[in-house]
Amino acid sequence: MFNDFDHELDRLKAKKLSELTSIKKEVAKMTHEVVLNGTNFDSTITSAKVPVIVDFWATWCGPCMYMGPVFEQLAEKYAGKIIFGKLNVDENSDIATKFGVYGIPTFIIYKEGKESGRIVGAVGAQGLESEIKKYL
Repeated sequence: MFNDFDHELDRLKAKKLSELTSIKKEVAKMTHEVVLNGTNFDSTITSAKVPVIVDFWATWCGPCMYMGPVFEQLAEKYAGKIIFGKLNVDENSDIATKFGVYGIPTFIIYKEGKESGRIVGAVGAQGLESEIKKYL
């Protein structure tokens, strides 16, 4: 009886450890990317001491889903040198319209609150990184 209890306890511990590890990985990813919306968009792009690149995307957009992991990897690689923000255009269509975003994914680079560069489409890791390097 106690042996069954020990096995069940071990199984539950392993499951919880796996869940915590997964959560920690998600939190680590989130620290490299800022989720932008109507509340924090303007303050993020205007008050940043480093360039800000914003990924205008949507959940239904295949090319956006392709570029998502690329954006995450670059956010990790250039953490502290450039701020990586993600803006869901379906939830923030007013901001997308304000900045003339009509095709996604669109990546806009801001310096001192002003647009400094724009990349439209699924340009891949090398394409996006080469553009980012121009603003560092």
